[in-house]
Amino acid sequence: MAEIRSFRAIRPRKELTARIAALPYDVYNSKEARKEVEREPLSFLKIDRAETQLGEEVDLYSQEVYEKARETLLSMEQEGVFQKEEKPCLYLYEETMDGHVQTGLVCCASIDDYLNGVIKKHENTRRDKEEDRVRHVDVLNTQTGPIFLAYRRVEELSELFSKIKEGETLFDFESAQQVRQRGWKIGEEAVILRIREIFRKIPALYIADGHHRAASAVRVGMMRREAAKSYTGEEEFNFFLSVLFPAEELRIFDYNRVLLGLNGNTEKEFMKKLSEKFKIQKQQAPVRPEKKGVFGMYTKEGWYRLETLPKYQKEDPVEGLDVSYLQREVLAPLIGIKDPKTDRRIDFVGGIRGLAELERRVKEGAKAAFSLYPTSMEELFEVADAGALMPPKSTWFEPKLLSGLFLHELV
Repeated sequence: MAEIRSFRAIRPRKELTARIAALPYDVYNSKEARKEVEREPLSFLKIDRAETQLGEEVDLYSQEVYEKARETLLSMEQEGVFQKEEKPCLYLYEETMDGHVQTGLVCCASIDDYLNGVIKKHENTRRDKEEDRVRHVDVLNTQTGPIFLAYRRVEELSELFSKIKEGETLFDFESAQQVRQRGWKIGEEAVILRIREIFRKIPALYIADGHHRAASAVRVGMMRREAAKSYTGEEEFNFFLSVLFPAEELRIFDYNRVLLGLNGNTEKEFMKKLSEKFKIQKQQAPVRPEKKGVFGMYTKEGWYRLETLPKYQKEDPVEGLDVSYLQREVLAPLIGIKDPKTDRRIDFVGGIRGLAELERRVKEGAKAAFSLYPTSMEELFEVADAGALMPPKSTWFEPKLLSGLFLHELV
């Protein structure tokens, strides 16, 4: 049963919110982050990617970078740019993109729920990426990037949230990505109590996005427990900043694949081998798969529609995914790609960039590009419930949660 709680958020002053809010730290490389901070000096990337405040020669993972993040946050708090809530609250966070609306509850989730499997994951994490955020959170003494969690819709919660959204907003602006951002505060003790009671009846929460942030938050919490020797479980380090969304409101985009080589095959040879795994039809228009089991493929010869063959399909929650079919039947045996995370012969393109991006990549030298039907939330739930892990780059959520709107201090 999910345990959530209110917290005293550190938030930007209302009139500065739009300038401060930024996409998650891992959306940018260092050069892009520097450019963004140059464009907007108040951008939260000053804190999430503090190397932007130092010389370009700095080691991204040096202690100096994490100390600079702490110094910058304290300075912005002292200047009144950020202010801490007087009492623990919950919040609603709504994003509207191309007419699609998703509303999440901003709260703190329990590291114990993560450790005991109430909070379920579907991705592996890399230790080096974890280590960066562990040090960032530990030195900053603050969690800055919310973990994106999903739950199966509860009608009472949806009705309650609709009523809360009739009230005054904390912020209302359009981001640089043309996503409308709105927030509301939930300060009434009785309402907070009721929301917590409802979540205690929800059997599981699912990490949609933010596996590294979640793993890092848990590691910092465990470090603090060990350092404290005795703890009550109520300390802030036992909880991590999260936004919880009903799964039905979330949108997963396709996560497409680009092949930079064909493993010595000519295109004709590659197509012949593919024809053993798919029903293939040449197409005049770009192929955006209309259902599971259908792929688009673009080569210098144009677009093809590929449909999987029943004899190669699997019922297993992981092996039954389209991304797994492509890996198992094409990438591994035909191209020799055993580990798509590290193999330089494959690249990944988020569906938000469109099919034109796949065409562009092939015209610039890639050998083939595959468009995929998006993984569904139900498939994600099935994999997580089975205690299994999805292949890398299986899901692309949009819109992203912005950082800098709500911070959680670990004291």
